[in-house]
This record gives sequence, C-alpha cells and structure tokens, in this order.
Amino acid sequence: MLDITLLRKDLDAVVERLQTRKNPQAFLDVDAFQSLEHERKSLQIRTEELQSKRNTLSKQIGQLKGKGQHAEADAVMAEVGQYKTELEHSAARLDQIQGELLALLQAVPNLPHESVPVGADESGNVELRRWSPQGGYGANPPELGFEARDHVALAEPLGLDFETAAKLSGSRFAVMKGPVARLHRALAQFMLDLQTQQHGYTECYVPYIVNAESLRGTGQLPKFEADLFAAKKGGQEGEEVPDTQALYLIPTSEVPLTNFVRDEIVAESELPIKLTAHSPCFRSEAGSAGRDTRGLIRQHQFDKVEMVQIVHPEKSYEALEEMTRHAEAVLQALGLPYRVIALCTGDMGFGSAKTHDLEVWLPAQNTFREISSVSNCEAFQSRRLQARFKNAQGKNELVHTLNGSGLAVGRTLVAVLENYQNADGSISVPVALRPYLGGAVTL
Repeated sequence: MLDITLLRKDLDAVVERLQTRKNPQAFLDVDAFQSLEHERKSLQIRTEELQSKRNTLSKQIGQLKGKGQHAEADAVMAEVGQYKTELEHSAARLDQIQGELLALLQAVPNLPHESVPVGADESGNVELRRWSPQGGYGANPPELGFEARDHVALAEPLGLDFETAAKLSGSRFAVMKGPVARLHRALAQFMLDLQTQQHGYTECYVPYIVNAESLRGTGQLPKFEADLFAAKKGGQEGEEVPDTQALYLIPTSEVPLTNFVRDEIVAESELPIKLTAHSPCFRSEAGSAGRDTRGLIRQHQFDKVEMVQIVHPEKSYEALEEMTRHAEAVLQALGLPYRVIALCTGDMGFGSAKTHDLEVWLPAQNTFREISSVSNCEAFQSRRLQARFKNAQGKNELVHTLNGSGLAVGRTLVAVLENYQNADGSISVPVALRPYLGGAVTL
C-alpha cells in the first residue's frame, strides 16, 4: 500500500507514475480521493476548533463555580455538551473517511522504481544478461541436433498422467507417478538444499491455508480475490461463516513467509531475515483462460521453492540483485540456459517496485519462458502488514520486503526434460540431481 502522504503532497506526480503501468486500469479514483481528503481536512480543522473552545469553556466553568455563579456555569456546561456531541459525530465520520481512503489505497499498485524501464507491456521488457552451460554469460542456447519433443511427450512414458488428474480434479491438474514424480521431488530437495546451505536462507514449513488478513498483508486481497481458491470453513448447519474468518489456499508461500513479521517490531540487528519454503501453490488463473493449456506450464496446483527477504530499507536493492543471483544459481547448477529480464512498468506485478524475471530455454517451444520472478516491494507490503524495525535512532521504521522463486518446480521439471532429452526419448539426469535419484544417470 502506498504512503498516503505521497498522494497528499503531490497527487499529480503519483498519478503520472502510476499511469506508466499497464493500462487501461483504474488505479485511483482521483475525484473520490480529493473529495474525501477535502472533507477530512475540514473535519479536522473544525475538530481542533471545537476542542480548543471546549478546553477554554471548561476552564471557565471552574472559575464561575469558584465565584458562586452556578447559573452561568450551567449555561457554559450546556454549551460544552453541544460541542461534545458534534465532536463525537466528527470522530465517527473521520473513522468512516479513513476506512474509505484505506479501501481506495488498497486498490492502488506500487509505484515503479525510477530505474524501471517504461513500457506498455512485455514488449517493453529489457534483457539484462543471458547464460548457457556451453558458453557462460552471453552465450545462446545450444542446439539439440535432433527435433525436440515437448515435455508432455517426454514425461508421459515416465509417469506424467493428465487423464487421471482430470478424473480427480478437472483440467489444469497433473498426477505424477514413478520416475517423473521422483525427478519432481529431487528438484525441490535440491533447490532447498542450495538455498539453505549456500545462500543462508532458513528453511520453513508453512500452512497451505491462510486467513484473509494474511492475503491483505501481501496484496492479494482485495484486488485479486478471483485468482484465489477459497477454502470453505466448516460450521454448524446453516451457519454463515463471517468474512473475517474466511480462509484461502495459498497462491505462493510468499504469503505465510512474509506474514511472519506482520504486526511485529524486529531489532535492526535481526535484519536481513532470509526465509525459504517448498510448498504447493494454488491459483485459479482467472485471467488466463485459454493460455498454455497443454502440459505443466500453467496449472491450478504447482510446487515452488520460495525465497523471502525482510531487509533494512537502505539494503533492499542490494537484496534484489542478490536474490536474482540466488535464483540464477539453481539454473546454472542444473545447466539450464536462461536469460534475466528487467520488467517494464506495464508488465510488473501489483505490489512490485522493481522485478527481475528469469526465463529458461525450452527447446520444444524454441523460446524462453518465465521460471522465476524476483521482486522488491519496498514498503508496499510492510505498510499493510505494519512490519517494522527499531532503527538506530530508536524509532520504528517500516522494513522492505522482497520475494522470488528459487525456483518454480514444475517449470524447472519441464526445462530439465526438454533440455536433457536424448534422440531416443530418454532423459539424461543433470549431475547436480544424481545424488537425489540414487545415482541414476538417465531416466
């Protein structure tokens, strides 16, 4: 959530920066904001006047009583009572206004950092670097030397089963059995080991169902409720469960991990806090009908190893670069060609101030596809979460939050299958994964 002070100081500048994001989209009802702000200022000025008059008159009451002028004192007390009633009404209306302003702000995305390239959509993204196991940085992906099969054709003989998944749950779900299930598990274990043993993250196990407050804290609610799976909470027959008790399946473990610091004040010495978790992720993909319907690229349920950092505000852009390298390290260890992209203003996520995407090479599609997104949210989430630290001056200050995939397990599985395929349809096992697969060289 944006700092409302920014809007109060220079609304035009904020709107101008927001309009560089994806359009058309109603970022802020400017007329409603200005109307509420005008009323808020008027009420606060009137409240201050009334409080001053009440205080002055209250002193007069004591003085009049001290002089024995009880009738005059009673008249002044009646006037004070009128002010009290008006003050109560003003306080109630101010609370309403604050709630309406909060609702407006919760629909407003983060401001792009000044270093983010301006663009209307993904065509405005900027490639920062690319890497290939044969040539290192700057090298293009290698040729297979034969016609590439896609991951579905390669994985079905290894136990990838969409028919059973459709019977169990519907479209965009998958069942994995045997070798492909072991490969999927090996990838997640390898990623966790790398992030914890080499990069200093603390491994966590988190709930897969969270409350609405947790999703509001990280920005999924209220704007993106259609993309979430609600988990119906049981109650007595015919009993309605209040919205405040609503539960949802997590769209990513970023949500529970970042909420660890909700309503907390941590010591500056505890920063940075570096957390990682492997979890399933559940997304209805409400806005992606008809996209990537074949295979594992876009599923309602998928696994991810998430990285979260809670950092000092002065360190967040260093942390963004660090986390990008942490995600790259997984791809390099697996020998998968990839490129790093700086997302433009029109392609960034709602809560992000700056995002780097990692795109892995998929031979069967002859293109790069997103496999990780690493974002600096600055104080956008922590303002919602009221996540703070006590700075060197002893004052409470908002932390900055970052999140990124390290990596999306299903898409990494796709990349391993397609990049390590052999002409006979077998899959060579990347060296880094062999210890997790009993030393197997091929599948």
